[in-house]
Amino acid sequence: MIFNQFPTGVVVTHAMHHGGPYPSTTEPAHTSVGSAAIRRFLRPVTYQNMPSELLPPALQDGNPWSLPRMVDGRLESP
Repeated sequence: MIFNQFPTGVVVTHAMHHGGPYPSTTEPAHTSVGSAAIRRFLRPVTYQNMPSELLPPALQDGNPWSLPRMVDGRLESP
């Protein structure tokens, strides 16, 4: 999900191919985008630039569920 920003322009489909050097364009098993990328980069939902009040409670800045989580590479305890 993207809020108030532009998407990357990369689509995960069978027809999308990476424009980089070998092996990404000549070997379909090693492409960084396309349908093979689903297995490597699976993330069902992402939130980009979403206001905190629109996020699920577990992801909100206020941490209303008091979950331990990583913020800027450091573990924060509630």
